[in-house]
Amino acid sequence: MPFTYNYPRPALTVDTVLLKKTGTDDFVLLIKRLHPPFEGCWAIPGGFVEIDELLLDAASRELFEETGLQGLELKQFHTFDAIDRDPRHRTISVVFTARMHHEQALKAGDDAAEAAWFPVNQLPDLAFDHADILKKVKDYNHQSL
Repeated sequence: MPFTYNYPRPALTVDTVLLKKTGTDDFVLLIKRLHPPFEGCWAIPGGFVEIDELLLDAASRELFEETGLQGLELKQFHTFDAIDRDPRHRTISVVFTARMHHEQALKAGDDAAEAAWFPVNQLPDLAFDHADILKKVKDYNHQSL
């Protein structure tokens, strides 16, 4: 069913901050973007919500498509709505968080060239506003992130 509106509409995305602890160190899962914008840059796994999809389902789907991971308990964390957070257009992202309690093999796919774990205190430069997202997760958790 096509939609026609008289006014512009923002795009809606979901992102998932997935954390794990190895020994005493905390790690976060990132993907390397395959396409512009920020092609070749590291980012939090995520993407656009389909028109007939719930947010949690979209977050689970995107995480699986980009990393091969599934069966994780995702919790809605925060909505990020800065006007200029995406250079393509107005995009609002609902961010989910999860903790990895058992190992699963990573398999980059869809629009992710790579998927890898990074120590939360040694992150590469990140796409979009993902550094701000990770800072907010860290501040909220009051952990050694």
